[in-house]
Amino acid sequence: QGMSAATTRRPGTVADWLAAPEDERLELIDGELIPKAAPDIEHAMAQLGLGAAVRGPFHRRSGGPGGPGGWWLGSEVDILLDGRGYRPDLAGWRRDRVPSMPRERPVVVRPDWICEIVSESNRKTDTVTKLRRYHQAAVPHYWILDQLDRTLTVHRHTAEGYVIALRAEAGERVRAEPFDAIELHVGVLLGDDPDDP
Repeated sequence: QGMSAATTRRPGTVADWLAAPEDERLELIDGELIPKAAPDIEHAMAQLGLGAAVRGPFHRRSGGPGGPGGWWLGSEVDILLDGRGYRPDLAGWRRDRVPSMPRERPVVVRPDWICEIVSESNRKTDTVTKLRRYHQAAVPHYWILDQLDRTLTVHRHTAEGYVIALRAEAGERVRAEPFDAIELHVGVLLGDDPDDP
């Protein structure tokens, strides 16, 4: 496949989305197959930084010695919501609601948390289109980690729309729902070295 094929939006169905080659990294939003931005090193570091920060304490049974637990957490999982196909950078399901880890592809159980890491090429999709569609699908928490303005924005679902529960900059330490049982350093979530001051 040439570069143009992998970077061009085109009409598609759920069947087209599921049949597409893995390396195309497509999402299906409103009847269009939309390529996800190819991750650069900063995106990769942010995805790994946030994943590491929440996975250790939360991706385990509730009540254990290693942290609050109570979640299934995954990266780049294909998820089908309202006939639309997504591959969020990170997603999580509460174990009290989803007792067994969702293993099907695509996962059809609504996540309780989604995080997208925004870069310039996918800004509108993540901050406008997905914001609307994730709200429509009743995803309780939607985080946007923005690499350009180096912020974390935490959205909480309400009937009227998402409300911003928290907006923080890289230098801040925060408690961000639904993972507010622990303190998170926003800079480390964005991929900064945890040993830097």
